[in-house]
Amino acid sequence: MPPRRNPTARQERLGAELRKLREQAGLSGREAAHAVGLDQAKLSHLEAGRVAVGGQRARDLASHYGCTNAALVDALAAMAGERAGGWWEEFRTVLPQGFLDLAELEHHAEGLRAVEITQIPGLLQTEDHARALFGNAVSAPPQEQIDARVEFRKRRQQVLDRCPPVPFEVVLHEAALRIRVAGRGAARAQLWALIEASERESVSLRVVPFEVDGFTHADYSMLYADGPVEQLDTVHLDAVHGGVLLTEVPELEQHRELYRRVGEHALGPADSRSFIRKVAQEM
Repeated sequence: MPPRRNPTARQERLGAELRKLREQAGLSGREAAHAVGLDQAKLSHLEAGRVAVGGQRARDLASHYGCTNAALVDALAAMAGERAGGWWEEFRTVLPQGFLDLAELEHHAEGLRAVEITQIPGLLQTEDHARALFGNAVSAPPQEQIDARVEFRKRRQQVLDRCPPVPFEVVLHEAALRIRVAGRGAARAQLWALIEASERESVSLRVVPFEVDGFTHADYSMLYADGPVEQLDTVHLDAVHGGVLLTEVPELEQHRELYRRVGEHALGPADSRSFIRKVAQEM
């Protein structure tokens, strides 16, 4: 079977984690390939996510590399055993790969944590808000692209509706509540939708008011996806050229700490709900 031309971020992550285990064991690609009965080129493709690796092969590699973290090995084997793509594959010829990678990340997450300063998180946006966001962009796409992106965003939100839903924690700055991406009516409807979402047992929504002193994180936003083990957590950052995924342990530790610090400035869930209601009534 020829190598994949465009592996997904999740396929690349699996390969990268197996490469890390090999490097931690102090083995070269040639040595590792010979030990498990692969040629070096195939192992190279495997570590780049360009060829599939079965669950047992992942276990064999981890065992040969001396990995004693059973939870990590189980998680990698489960990733390796995944075959069929999810609903996002329907959009492969329509939307950029980064959209699909984000949906796949959310789908497999054990929990999600978001920080937003000037935007409503995509998983909590109303259709009118999302349509205005895409349609009013500096380089707005054609109408059919806008429709596809709005539909894709609505499909992503199903992770909060499934049984059981993915736990979702959000720290949202007051700026995001007051910026009117759409008209006054749509903005008010978006705020009431946030209040309704915050009443779900699986959703925690906390607001950082403008009046809070010492807030030094105004340029910071992220989506933190919890993996089955901490080493497989992922941070998603929005960027002008598309989303960026961070997976290295020091980066993950830094963003967990940033999330904690931003959260220290936020109101509790009940007070945040009252705060959003007040902003909505002022519009």
